[in-house]
Amino acid sequence: MNKLELAAVSRMPDVASRELHQPQVALDWVGMSQIHQPLLVKDGGAVKQVQTKVQVYVDLGDTKAKGIHMSRLYLILDEHADTRPLTAAGLKLLLASLLASHRGLSSNAFVQFEFDYYLRRQALVSENSGWNSYPLTIKGTMLDGETHLELAIGVYYASTCPCSAALSRQLIQHQFETDFGRGNVKASQVKAWLGTEQGIVATPHSQRSIAKLLVKLEDGLEDFPITDLINQVEDTLQTPVQTAVKREDEQEFARLNAQNLMFIEDAGRKLKAMLEQDARLKDFWVRVEHHESLHAHDAVGIFTKGIDNGYLPIP
Repeated sequence: MNKLELAAVSRMPDVASRELHQPQVALDWVGMSQIHQPLLVKDGGAVKQVQTKVQVYVDLGDTKAKGIHMSRLYLILDEHADTRPLTAAGLKLLLASLLASHRGLSSNAFVQFEFDYYLRRQALVSENSGWNSYPLTIKGTMLDGETHLELAIGVYYASTCPCSAALSRQLIQHQFETDFGRGNVKASQVKAWLGTEQGIVATPHSQRSIAKLLVKLEDGLEDFPITDLINQVEDTLQTPVQTAVKREDEQEFARLNAQNLMFIEDAGRKLKAMLEQDARLKDFWVRVEHHESLHAHDAVGIFTKGIDNGYLPIP
């Protein structure tokens, strides 16, 4: 590039840096969304690569500034993603870097990573295994000098209706009376009858369900407890959706569903009791959905930890 070209570049206009003649209103957030960013995430002791969609913002508090520096947000995000795995501590550092790049313009910062998180899951009985996908969001907010880190996780499971199970058992009892009357019956006859479609005349309805958790992490955590939280939810509910299965796995899944009949209220209470015991969680908001097979609508339950100035129990 010759001297004339360099001089032309040096004179390139920077409209965004111009100061306004009259003060304007402040803006809560200005930034970018739908940034596609490969990322390493620290999950407990493991590091995993994910493909994320990112939102990143700062506020525009300087009422005489034309705007923020968009490119700085992108470059800082890219540098952090390229040089280190994302940790809870690292997310705080990223927020501080975003604000440092806008000193005098901004006092608040926000960044959100959204992605599918894959875990290898073993079948219930057989040697099969496969990948389960969990929708995941990591949020970091620096607001009025305070930093808040949040995880949003979706965990799928099956739920079998207790009422439907009771009604099915009653129909089976009635069919038994019809087929055998009140006479003496051999155990072998009953066993054979129970193995027929004529004997099991009804089955309870079940549905694919999801627990959507939003948790605020306590200060001082180094890594994100992603897999641990997912495991806790699945262990509590006992009926996680499966990947590759054989007949013995499907049979065990049916047994687990029968032993863990759940109304929406049952699932919610189990999860709330579990989450209240987790010292890593400052607060939580949970929405449980049973995607009904009987109705065209869904059953929904929502609960929070219920602390002062915490999450509101709204849908």
